[in-house]
Parts: sequence; C-alpha cells; structure tokens
Amino acid sequence: MSGRALFCPPRRIRRGAALTLVFASVLVAGAATGSLPGSDGEREPDAARTAAASRPDEVARAAAEAMESGQSPVEAAQRAVSRSGDRWGAVYSKGEYEEFEDALDGEYTGVGLWARRERSGRVEVTEVRSGSPAADAGIRAGDRLRSIDGRSVDGLPVTEVVALLRGDAGDADAPDASAGSTVRLGVERGTRAWSLTLRRARLSTDSVTVRRLADGATVIKVAAFTKGSGDAVRAAVRQAPSGDGVILDLRGNPGGLVTEAVTAASAFLDGGLVATYDVEGEQQALHAEPDGDTTRPLVTLVDGGTMSAAELLTGALQDRGRAVVVGSRTFGKGSVQMPRELPDGSVAELTVGHYRTPAGRGVDGEGITPDLEAGREALSRAETVLGGLGQQDPG
Repeated sequence: MSGRALFCPPRRIRRGAALTLVFASVLVAGAATGSLPGSDGEREPDAARTAAASRPDEVARAAAEAMESGQSPVEAAQRAVSRSGDRWGAVYSKGEYEEFEDALDGEYTGVGLWARRERSGRVEVTEVRSGSPAADAGIRAGDRLRSIDGRSVDGLPVTEVVALLRGDAGDADAPDASAGSTVRLGVERGTRAWSLTLRRARLSTDSVTVRRLADGATVIKVAAFTKGSGDAVRAAVRQAPSGDGVILDLRGNPGGLVTEAVTAASAFLDGGLVATYDVEGEQQALHAEPDGDTTRPLVTLVDGGTMSAAELLTGALQDRGRAVVVGSRTFGKGSVQMPRELPDGSVAELTVGHYRTPAGRGVDGEGITPDLEAGREALSRAETVLGGLGQQDPG
C-alpha cells in the first residue's frame, strides 16, 4: 500500500502516458488494471492508427457535450464506448478510478469478493477473501450475485457492479460509501436464493500466499497482480527449500499489473522474452530480468478464471518450456487498453492493441490451452506431474 489517503484526488492521466490490460473479471470489491511500458517499433498503416486514435476523441467529445447540456458525462461516454463496439472498453467515475488505483496498491474498501461477468450476463463469484464480510456471511465461490441494494446486476458492466458494491456515489461532490456502511446483496446458489446485508470493510488484497504441501512441494498462489506481487513471488521462490518443486497457482487470477506479471516471470526465467504487444500498430516487447531459478521443477495451475496478465505469464512459461501447465483453458483476455481522463475527471479506456506469447500466439478470444487438462483434481494432478519433473535428469 502506498500510504496515500483513501479519498485523495486521483492522479492525472496524460493521454498515452499509460497502457492497461483490463480484464472482464475484476476484483468486484476492488478493481484492478495493469500498465505497460512503451518502446519504439514498427507501425501499422496510418489509416488503422488514425481510426484507433479517433475513438478516445469521440468519447471525450461526447462527455464534453453532455457536460455543456447538463447531462451525465459518464453516461454519455459509456454510450459512446458502446457504439464503438469495443468489447473491453470501459468508463470509470472519479471515485471508481481512485478505488481502482487503491486496489492496485493492495488495499480497498469492499466486502471481499472476486467475481466475473459470465457470457450470459450473470455475475458469478469466483473467489471470497478469507476473513472478509462476504466470507463471514457464508458467500462462496460459484455463487451468483442477483442484486445489490435492490438493483438487478444481470447484464450490468462489471464496472457498475464494482461501483454498487463499493457505494460509489458517481458524483464528484457526493461522498462515496466508507468502511462500516452497509450493502444488501441478493445471492443465488443452485436453486436457493436469499438476501443478506453486509458491512463494507477496509481490506488488503494479500495477493500472494505461500504454503508447503506434505510431499515437499511449495504452492505459490497469486490471486491478482497488484503492486509488489511480482517481488513476493520471487521472494517465495528464493525461500522455498532447495529440494522443493513449485506449483504456481493462477486459478481465478483476473490479471492486474502487467509489470508485476513480468517480474513474477523473472523468478523462473534467466532473462529473455515474456510477451510482445502492439499499441496502435507499434510492436513492443516485455523481457524478464536475468538470474531467475531455471532448474526448480515448476507446474502452473490455470482455469477459466485465469485472465489477462495471468495469461501473459502462463503463456511465457509454457512457450519457453519452463513450466507444465495443468488445469482448464484460460479465459482469453489478451487486449491492451489506454486510459484517458475525460473533462469531468472520469476515465475512459478503449482497446488499442493485443499481446502475444513468445511463440507468437494470440490470447484474445483463444485463451491458453493447458498441457494437461484437469478439473477439481487439478492440484493433485499438479503434484503428480511435479513429482515426475523432479525425477528427471536436469541435463
């Protein structure tokens, strides 16, 4: 956590100053995004670049016109994003984006849920933080959110679900909900449906947890790539007993800061390519730092909730022959978004490019196919695979 105040002014976002990988499944109690560094590269035809560059201008113009006419600039920007046909485009109020940044620092106000919007439009809980208000109330992964404070969430963008759970006022002059305020949820589990009231709390994400299995394997679970998570993975690998293989658990990881995912890759690679990506036609690359542990047996666990930066990491370890990937096909979120501050201080993000694995595989809409398919038994299968890897001659 950076230590800044909960309701401090959001940092100004200069056009083109940052790039983000935004994932469909976000921390519903604390959204997250990921920034990418820039570098020079080849460009696509000018016409395509001009079209991509014009979309942020159109959204900003819609927001400005709405402000002048006394209408909601956020709603106008959302309509403009919808007209653009951008599947991953999103608009955040000032309050949402401030919480967005707080979540990347590893702290947020909410109820302790991770969730995603299914293709049907329903919102499914993918993970519940231990000790959170949601966990204490008995909510668990696989439950569906039906309503928040009486409003149906079916079909809503995940950003709106985040705002409702957080109590974002959506008004720069109105205070957002604070820790201790209440939110009423409608929840569904199978054929059972019920309502309950939770009190929001100030929570830390604890995105990296480590445990050691009885057979001598170290499990490193990365729930999301928030600030410091990459270094936490590297520290966990260094501290693991010398005879331990590692299971890197990325199941349900919705992504996050791409730079943190690259740092995590550096724990297992001795430099080299992690991914390439294009931004309005500019081809750029991400590289691991040298001196990672390249000999320790490694298995990566994934599932349909593994997204964005987590897919980028998985693809790098798989393509470079560093890890055996076990689980089920990942979500398939491999596009790059650029944030732009709108006239009222809200933020719009539109897709400007896509990333690829070291072998040149596109992830968006495809996902990563594991080397070994596994469902509920994925962890035990991973242990079996790890045992086999440990018996191989490293030469």
